Formats: sequence, C-alpha cells, structure tokens
Amino acid sequence: MRRLKGDSVAIFSEGIGLILYRWSALRTAVENEWGGRDSNLKAHQLATDLLSWFTHSKEPLYIDDLENMLEEAMLSLNVEVEDGSVEEVAENLMVMHEEFLDGNFRSLSTLREANLKQAAHPHVAQIVNDDEDSDEENGGDDGSLIGGDNSSNMNVDIPKYESNVNPANRQVSGPPPTVAMEEDDGWTAVSNRRNKGRKN
Repeated sequence: MRRLKGDSVAIFSEGIGLILYRWSALRTAVENEWGGRDSNLKAHQLATDLLSWFTHSKEPLYIDDLENMLEEAMLSLNVEVEDGSVEEVAENLMVMHEEFLDGNFRSLSTLREANLKQAAHPHVAQIVNDDEDSDEENGGDDGSLIGGDNSSNMNVDIPKYESNVNPANRQVSGPPPTVAMEEDDGWTAVSNRRNKGRKN
C-alpha cells in the first residue's frame, strides 16, 4: 500500500483543512457551537483523525469508512447531514489523497485559490495561514478551527448595518422627538407614548 511521505504529509494536512473549511455544514456547526463550547476542538480533532487515517492506516482506505468518520464527527457536533455533502467531502479527500500519492498537488493549488477568492468577499469567513510548524512541535492545540499545520484562527467579517435615519430625509410634519429629562434624584422621567403624535 502506497503512503504519503515527507513534505507531502504536511501539505496534505493543509489540504484536509481547506476541504473541511469549505464544508459549510461543518463551518456553521463550529461557528454556532452546536457541539458545545468545544466545537472548535471537535473540528480540529476531525482534521487530525483524517490525517492519521490517511497516513497511518494499515488497512486499505475505503470511501465508506471515510464517510462514516465524517458522519460521526458531525453527529458529535449535533448535526445530521442529509444534503449529500458528506459524500462530496469524502470524495474530494480521496481524490486529493490519490493525486498526492502520484505527486500531483494541483488540487491544493485550486483549494488555495478558492480560499483567496472567498477572502475577497467581506461577508465570507476566511482562514489565515501563518503557522508553518506542525501540531506536534507546537503543542497540538493552537486554537485553530481546522486544518492542523497551516491553518489558524478563522476570522469572520460581520457586515455593519447603518441606520437609514438621515436627518435630511426625516419628515418634519410631526413634533420633534422628546428627550427624557433626568430628575434631580438620578431617575429619568419617561413620557407615555400611547397615541402621542398619532393622528388617524
């Protein structure tokens, strides 16, 4: 049975992280902590388990076993995936593994490019790759979402909502809004809003 060796193992680990990161069901479960506070650790553990399965398994690698691993990991995050994405992720991982065994790393380049395109959109989460050390060398848990070696914290850009109240566009037909007055004792008097300013 052929195995990944040397640098290809670290590069394959990055590829696993990128594939898992692009899996929206997993990413959503982690972001929303559907598996509890340790959802991030569960996703990181999945990436570690997958790398181990691909690189250390003494048995032949079957896609059904891989799908079972992915489904179990998602169940640990309280997610039952029924959209076919488990099979898609498993197939992507198997294909990438086969390509890496043949010395073909194009799929990783494609994943990296896709990740950069996602980073170009402000509303899409992104992985910041700034750590070249392996997990074993730096203690294993670097707080990353997934991906082991070359992926670190996931940053989510939250869109900012602006008020659509523009003083220039405000209608002047009613009385100006009243401001609650603070009494001497620190309490604030609040006026009754019922029927105030309404004309039917």
